[in-house]
Amino acid sequence: MSVAILCTALLGLLVFGLGMAVSIQRGQTNTLFGANPDPADRMYRLIRAHGNATEFAPMLAVLILYLGAQGAGTWVVWTMVIVTACRYLHVAGMLMGPSLEQVQPLRFVGALGTYLGGLALCVALFMTG
Repeated sequence: MSVAILCTALLGLLVFGLGMAVSIQRGQTNTLFGANPDPADRMYRLIRAHGNATEFAPMLAVLILYLGAQGAGTWVVWTMVIVTACRYLHVAGMLMGPSLEQVQPLRFVGALGTYLGGLALCVALFMTG
C-alpha cells in the first residue's frame, strides 16, 4: 500500500469516525438537531471537530492522491504523512481540552501543520506541472 493511499484512508477514517461519534453522542443525549453552542459542551466540540475535518480532508486527499500517483519525491511523501498526522492532532486538541475557548497545544500544532503542509502540497502540485 502506498503512503498516499494510507494517508487518504486515514483522512477518510477521521471524517467518518467523527461523524459516527457525533451520531453516537446525539443518541446518548437524545439531541436530534443542533447543539448547545457552549465551547465546553462535548457535543458542540465533536460537531466542530467533524466540521473542521470535513473542511480540510477532501482537499488534502485530492492533493495527496494526485501527488502520490505522480511518483512524489521524499519531501512530498513526508509532507503527506505530517499533514495527515496534524489533522489527528487538531482533533485531539479540540476534544481533549476543557473548552474550545482555551488554547490547546495539540490543536495549535495540528492547525499550523495543516496550513503549512497543505501549502507545501500545493507548491508540490505546481512543481509537477
